[in-house]
Amino acid sequence: MKRERLGSRLGFILLSAGCAIGVGNVWKFPWMAGQYGGGAFVLIYLIFLLILGLPVMVMEFSLGRASQKSPVKLYQELEKPGQKWHIHGYGTLVANALLMMFYTSVAGWILYYFVQFLMGNMTGISHDVSLNLFGNMLSDSGITVGFMAIVVILAFVVLSFGLQNGVERITKYMMIILLALMVVLAINSFTLDGAQEGLTFYLKPNLSKITLDVVVAAMNQAFFTLSLGIGSMAIFGSYLGKDRSLMGESVNILVLDTFVAIVAGLIIFPACFTFDVEPAAGPSLLFEAMASVFNNMKGGRWWGSLFFLFMFFAAMTTVIAVMQNILACVREITNWGRIKGCIICGISMLVLSVPCALGFNLWSEFKPFGSTSSVLDLEDFLVTNCLLPVGALCYVLFCVTKKGWGFDNFLQEANTGKGMKLKRWMRPYMTYVLPAVIVIIFITGILNFQFDDNFTIIGWIKNGFK
Repeated sequence: MKRERLGSRLGFILLSAGCAIGVGNVWKFPWMAGQYGGGAFVLIYLIFLLILGLPVMVMEFSLGRASQKSPVKLYQELEKPGQKWHIHGYGTLVANALLMMFYTSVAGWILYYFVQFLMGNMTGISHDVSLNLFGNMLSDSGITVGFMAIVVILAFVVLSFGLQNGVERITKYMMIILLALMVVLAINSFTLDGAQEGLTFYLKPNLSKITLDVVVAAMNQAFFTLSLGIGSMAIFGSYLGKDRSLMGESVNILVLDTFVAIVAGLIIFPACFTFDVEPAAGPSLLFEAMASVFNNMKGGRWWGSLFFLFMFFAAMTTVIAVMQNILACVREITNWGRIKGCIICGISMLVLSVPCALGFNLWSEFKPFGSTSSVLDLEDFLVTNCLLPVGALCYVLFCVTKKGWGFDNFLQEANTGKGMKLKRWMRPYMTYVLPAVIVIIFITGILNFQFDDNFTIIGWIKNGFK
């Protein structure tokens, strides 16, 4: 099968950034910043993004470009005879599918809110009604399944047009509109009465708030925001030529990813302090709190429509990119054509995504982690706390150890082409420190996870196993 190619360097940067940019940036990052002290969290997050996210991203791109294969096949091209690294390759396909099984539902929620704001159904209502809208939406299986299905179908329609004419072209337009919408929304937030107080909370680090919990939370967010470890970046590396070094390209993508996350907070926190919304509201900050903000804001129907349109574009760029990864893996295994692959993968992902969509209504009795949990929590735990860190550890060890691809091969591939280069003195850090940090992320993610009504393993240990 002839390897597809992206049409331009800009297309590669925007497509890779679009994969990284998603609800983790525009939904999870703001509420985590709100819960963990604002500016203190942001500062630690930026530090870990550079020392943790950047090198792993370079490794994924290098593996993809060197192999010219999808994540499910790249190890076979690079590993030595008799080695078993390729087992992880098949694990990446499972991880990508599992990610989309709940991500499509969240994207569907965002699309529903956009439609409701656009139709004028979200403004001119009481505060209590506004806050209840999210729960009412989740309890309606027709809405949750229907809007999830729209997301899946839209993604595979785009994929059916090909890598350049579909994925690259549509993602470029969506990313450009996304960035423009963010700037407009941020400027509007700066004009609100609580803008100064909100921006001070968000951007001015209060070093006294830096605790171990803040450091761990920022470290986890910096790692997970890029979806590293499941081949999300490796697939786009496989479509690249050799004219640019991968360190420089990774920095460009990291800057775009960080810009979107930071500006999302610039939009949200001035509004929170203007309309007395608790910044530490947690996961409900986007759907319940921000909907209430726009309900009380002059011109809220249109500002709310723009806000959730930007949110939907952020989510869809990730959905399209990850679905392309799934499609590429399946096509390399089966040798199917693109249209046949889109139809079969599209139907499969539609079916696989149904449990999460029903997890808040018809299947709400399934509570894997306690009274407030759902199918989404189980799927999110498996991807975020297990498959991402374990996968990233596999990529790192494969790139730096003699029993894998080896550091010299990795360094040569990463530095091929014009642009910023990795330095050989970085080898000890990448060989010893980076794997250790990923192991720490994996262990703390398990120990601090709330399995059942605030039960955590670390809390259980602290309480003497009671």
